[in-house]
Amino acid sequence: MNRVAVGVAALVAVVLFGAGYVVWTINRPTATASSGGASGTGLRFVDQSDGRNRVDELAPDGTRTAGSLRCQRVYAAAGTTVCLRLAGLGPSYEVAVLGGSGEVLKTVGLPGVPSRARVSASGKIVSWTVFVVGDSYAVPGGFSTRTGYLDLRTGTVVESLEHYTAYIDGTPTKRDNFNFWGMTFADDDQTFYATLGSGTQTWLVKGDITRGEVRTLRANAECPSLSPDGKRVAYKKRAGTLGAWQLFVLDLESGEETPLPGSNGLDDQAAWLDGSTLAYAKVPQGQAPAIYASAADGSGEPRLLVSSASSPSPR
Repeated sequence: MNRVAVGVAALVAVVLFGAGYVVWTINRPTATASSGGASGTGLRFVDQSDGRNRVDELAPDGTRTAGSLRCQRVYAAAGTTVCLRLAGLGPSYEVAVLGGSGEVLKTVGLPGVPSRARVSASGKIVSWTVFVVGDSYAVPGGFSTRTGYLDLRTGTVVESLEHYTAYIDGTPTKRDNFNFWGMTFADDDQTFYATLGSGTQTWLVKGDITRGEVRTLRANAECPSLSPDGKRVAYKKRAGTLGAWQLFVLDLESGEETPLPGSNGLDDQAAWLDGSTLAYAKVPQGQAPAIYASAADGSGEPRLLVSSASSPSPR
């Protein structure tokens, strides 16, 4: 993430979320038609049509149903839901982990504005990324990112990956300005992929939560998302220093990288709706955020799934 862009986005988010706090508990369940049909098992997402950040669902037949949960970011898998949400005035934020019946299993305070959220395929590990003010080593009072996770098997909370040993091109390296964001987990609930950033450089890294280490795999890759079969990683990358982000899919075995046409302009951690479809949010010029779907093999143009929405997750 470009640090300046991150700072602007986070500042805007703080203002908007703070202003919306007085209405964040309002409930208005409804069912309406969506802009398009979901694929696979459907879609869960954050509605942004009125600033209340309600979590809605989109069925495979295109039926959109409003819920009562309020989150800035949401993700779900195997009956576990992670909700990054407002926790009080300030504003302050927290991670809320919910079980299959909607009961809150655990809450963890957050040090900044919600950015990314993930749940492992087993539902046993949840992770989050936030923007943090005053945590930049390069610019006093600037923004950086912090990524943590909760292991529901043990109750262990790791508030930041910054203490992990980072191997850059095989060499253990320590820098004061390391930032991590966008974890995504393998089926073993031990291996993960994430972004490591230092200054203007980013890497796709493969990590191990047992060993407490990450190793770089590829430069210029952000916000990875591991496919259900564990063989591909989707991520965004820039076309040039100032170019727009575009979504790519990397075959981990062959190293072949496939661009997804029409995904230019996204700023999101894509979600695999099934083994062949990716959903992601982007902001069309002059419009509100909207969620699109693209074929993971790079065929065809993206299709609109739902307007005025962000934070897609399989339902």
